[in-house]
Amino acid sequence: MSKLLFTVLVVLSFLSCKDDKNKVAKDTHTTPFLWKNASIYFLMTDRFNNGNLNNDVNFNRNNETAVLRGFMGGDIQGITQKINEGYFTDLGVNAIWFTPIVEQIHGDTNEGTGNTYGFHGYWTKDWTALDPNFGTHEDLEEMVKTAHSKGIRILMDAVLNHTGPVTEEDPVWPKEWVREGPKCEFTTYENTTSCSLVENLPDILTESDAEVALPEQLLTKWKNEGRLEQELKELEQFFERTGYSRNPRAYIIKWLTDYVNELGIDGYRVDTVKHADEKAWTELYEQGAYAFENWKSKNPAKKLDDTAFYMMGEVYGYGISGGREYNFGDKKVDYFAHGFNSLINFELKYDATHDYEYIFTKYDSLLNTAFKGKGVVNYLTSHDDGQPFDKAREKPFKTANILLLTPGTSQIYYGDETARNLTIEGAQGDATLRSFMNWNDLETSITTQKIHQHWMKLGQFRNSHLAVGAGNHQQIPQEHYVFGRTYIKDDFSDKVVVGLDLPKGRKEISVKDFFADGTKLRDTYSETEIAVENGIVTLNNENEMVLLERMK
Repeated sequence: MSKLLFTVLVVLSFLSCKDDKNKVAKDTHTTPFLWKNASIYFLMTDRFNNGNLNNDVNFNRNNETAVLRGFMGGDIQGITQKINEGYFTDLGVNAIWFTPIVEQIHGDTNEGTGNTYGFHGYWTKDWTALDPNFGTHEDLEEMVKTAHSKGIRILMDAVLNHTGPVTEEDPVWPKEWVREGPKCEFTTYENTTSCSLVENLPDILTESDAEVALPEQLLTKWKNEGRLEQELKELEQFFERTGYSRNPRAYIIKWLTDYVNELGIDGYRVDTVKHADEKAWTELYEQGAYAFENWKSKNPAKKLDDTAFYMMGEVYGYGISGGREYNFGDKKVDYFAHGFNSLINFELKYDATHDYEYIFTKYDSLLNTAFKGKGVVNYLTSHDDGQPFDKAREKPFKTANILLLTPGTSQIYYGDETARNLTIEGAQGDATLRSFMNWNDLETSITTQKIHQHWMKLGQFRNSHLAVGAGNHQQIPQEHYVFGRTYIKDDFSDKVVVGLDLPKGRKEISVKDFFADGTKLRDTYSETEIAVENGIVTLNNENEMVLLERMK
């Protein structure tokens, strides 16, 4: 990077900083992007922010539902609004993953937890259209453009394993496309992949290479919407280019990668990975990567950098201790060899019951050995994990410390940073995890504001330093818990020192072997500048955390 460009970026970053009671000062140096150090903000599109009150009801979705089982108004415009307000930037978030926004089944259904609509986005009716409850193609285009302008990457949620449930308004797809049973038993590879995940959730025949015709209901829909000719033309071009047979998974892969090709979507979070044939994921990544490079070649001024297309997978129950392979009992599959850069790690919530050094050392060791060149996405709360860490929201500060300081990619679930209530009266099953974002608490509650401030300080520190998520971990022996992280690759290097659970008042922090005497450091948590003397920095404040970086 030229000195002139660097200077301009620093000045612009300085001018963009806001002096606000709910904001913290931002570091202004330029940090390269790595998915291993990314902070991904995962939100439910319908439950985050309502940016357009005029699209709240569509397709006569007016039937009464069980608690938190209907649409509540959140949409794509609401996400864009918060990007523009700087909400994600202030949290140090550099990637957003949102629940699926393709057209959902129109009807409602009762699957044992009360009457439900497809507000969550995982009940697809048409992969080629967006659901008007979430917004329009133009809304999505504006959201991606706005996020990229802030240096934030966009991950779409890809559902290829199943369609939505069958209702009176939503007929089943042809038998050449889906199976309606048997229900999965989860004891072997076969009865986990070639089966219906739950009752009335038709399973796409992702293992099949047999050519199939397009469903009549889809052709009729395209014709009525005036896009039949264009859709058929694009499919012809896709199959001619790829040489794929016209099988069910190939059609869906084409439709999913259209969003990448047209908008420059940076990657996918892939749903229900272990329930589909793994060759589907290899092909999805190949076509996603092709589409991403094609978009960048056509839009060189719009690309963020040369980072490759990214794909992370939800292999439900997968844990980092199991290594690269997932064990079905009778067969093991290495999903990292089938297009995935990372898998969601379901293990951190259990590790979080141990001390910091146990967690950090474990993840540092595994990510730098068995997972070299790959990674995991750590979380402590999600939309469908009924046993999250700290469900009662009694430890929001510790949750932030563990999630944002554990080596690897971090996934913040919307409301982690504001201690959004996860135990809603009357809500059954995963619905209790899916309440609307608690913006009012953030506006009115001093306690919520303090929690949010802590998450912002940690998040911005992580975003400014590759050493935090992608560096090598080393405990620095002393009376209290202090560690350092170091990242070195090519001509880029980064070092930080962090102290946790420190005493209030005067504290002496050893930084020996990380920063030489005379080095000027900044504690970003207290916004204090200090110098190293005899291998030690001394601070006197009421904080129990220290985040030390070299002054620029």
